[in-house]
Amino acid sequence: MTGPLLLLTLTQVNGQVWRVLSGQGEHVGNLKLIGGAWKFKAVGYDAAGVVMPGHGPLTHQHNRVFAALDEALICRALSQN
Repeated sequence: MTGPLLLLTLTQVNGQVWRVLSGQGEHVGNLKLIGGAWKFKAVGYDAAGVVMPGHGPLTHQHNRVFAALDEALICRALSQN
């Protein structure tokens, strides 16, 4: 059984990096173009606001690879448990 889907959006940082934001606008990860594929890098923040790579609500999706930058497909895939 899967939980409810998260509402996610992507915003472009540059040609090789896109930020992944939750429906509330919090930064939950990045998509990075590495070796011709898009790799998701989860991020979280500690109580002091320090970035914690590989943490956050999408930790279980850390290092997931996507062949193409398809926003709908990526957001749907990352939002599933």
